[in-house]
Amino acid sequence: MTPSRLAAVAVAVDLLLPAWAAAQAASDAPGPVHAVPNMFAPVSVPADSIRELSFLVLGIAAGIFLVVAGVLLWCIWRYRQQPGDDREPPQVYGSNPIEWAWTIVPVLIVLVLFLATARTINEIEASEPPPGAVKATIVGHQWWWEIRYPELGVVTANELHVPLSPAGARRPTFLTLESADVIHSFWIPQLAGKTDVVPNRTNRMWMEPRETGTFLGQCAEYCGTQHAKMLLRVIVHEPADFDRWVAAQRAPAASDPSVAAGRAVFQETACINCHSLDGTVADGSFGPDLTHLMSRTTIGAGAAANTKENLRAWLENPDHFKPGVLMPAMKLDDAKLDQLTAFLMTLR
Repeated sequence: MTPSRLAAVAVAVDLLLPAWAAAQAASDAPGPVHAVPNMFAPVSVPADSIRELSFLVLGIAAGIFLVVAGVLLWCIWRYRQQPGDDREPPQVYGSNPIEWAWTIVPVLIVLVLFLATARTINEIEASEPPPGAVKATIVGHQWWWEIRYPELGVVTANELHVPLSPAGARRPTFLTLESADVIHSFWIPQLAGKTDVVPNRTNRMWMEPRETGTFLGQCAEYCGTQHAKMLLRVIVHEPADFDRWVAAQRAPAASDPSVAAGRAVFQETACINCHSLDGTVADGSFGPDLTHLMSRTTIGAGAAANTKENLRAWLENPDHFKPGVLMPAMKLDDAKLDQLTAFLMTLR
């Protein structure tokens, strides 16, 4: 295989690996895994409205294409040169009916699209949180998602957990979107529309899923070197299961005496400057909260499945999974690396 082909294969693998890792990790989560984001298979109220609007736009666009292509083909056939006819065709300079037609028809089409889009946007944006709605704040970072539930006292990262919203007992989830650095874009196609996450500005969106399972998405706005590996997932629970998840996340961090050495390594390194962890001196805000690290299915915002082997490799050299990631290698020896990994593995 030539060097150029090897390079092409390497690039393809680098682009496909994050998606494969996301699907593989999500397969370990409860419920069905919707591994392929698909806006044409909505399972949430806002996504339903967006699909209906998309079908209208696609239908109008398809109609325009068929009309234009049909007229073009008819003209080619009708006015083709006949054998033995070398005369110059009549030269027509303008036609008022045609001019009016291709002015008025496009204006009417644009007006219909504008009104339909405005109605859909208004229906989605005007929705107010009903009693019992879940509220979460999403903060985009390079290159991961901070997720907070202020009313529930829960902080996590890269995985948004929401309850099912059954008919007759609505429990939608309303999101407040913020950015800590550059412009990102939050998008889970099957649950809601794409919404930009802009520094110094607060945007809002909501979702109301009617099916349980794991839904995959990612940042949809180029935000730097590792934009492609800024993945996210939404895990939809039955209401009772969601309440149990909240209770587990609110519990104190695990304290296992058998990994005291690893805990000491954690508190002696620069980890505490960027991460926060209940029960320790770590109170950083540049990286994800680690209190319940092992309850998540991936590390590095979907860069790899959250396993002991991957976690150790991540601690040893984050650049191996995410070149350009802002987390530095701690340069620990093997013994301390094993101790730190064992400690983090207890944080469920």
